[in-house]
Amino acid sequence: MNPKVDFFFNKAKWQQELIQLRTIALDCGLTEELKWGCPYYTFQNNNIVLIHEFKEYCAFLFFKGVLLKDSKGILIQQTANVQVARQARFTKLLEIMELQATLKAYIFEAIEVEKAGLKVPLKSTNDFEIATEFQHKLIEIPALKIAFEALTPGRQRAYLLHFSQPKQAKTRESRVEKCLLRILEGKGLDD
Repeated sequence: MNPKVDFFFNKAKWQQELIQLRTIALDCGLTEELKWGCPYYTFQNNNIVLIHEFKEYCAFLFFKGVLLKDSKGILIQQTANVQVARQARFTKLLEIMELQATLKAYIFEAIEVEKAGLKVPLKSTNDFEIATEFQHKLIEIPALKIAFEALTPGRQRAYLLHFSQPKQAKTRESRVEKCLLRILEGKGLDD
């Protein structure tokens, strides 16, 4: 147990459930770390699983969950844009207790995935949809195109997703307008 992580469990809404998830992860010989304000667990410095909580549930997030067999069908893709990670969600301590053996098996499988060096082919930034409204601005303002291409691929994808999500053109235009200066300054959506 890493004492830097204790605060997370002491303040948690899902305290009993999260402590049980912690016990499961540690029973599998993983190293407990703190990152992104959450406890996460590594094997030989490779991320295996993260514990997090939400209002409606708590979860184990398997970093390379898409590569796991998921024989029990418990892993969930959080959103359509999540490419690799998968969650096992819980709302009761009893659920976790009943799935304890399965969760340990999934962790050991995730460790084997890391040992084997398996990678997930990710969609490139070019595979993401470019909202028409943003495409027009890239053509209209050459400096914007240069600034956008200078951003990291992750920042580019964040903007592309942000711009393409709204159904109404007016909302897409508004989002593009609000972000132009940030892009020109070399900042990401959440910087």
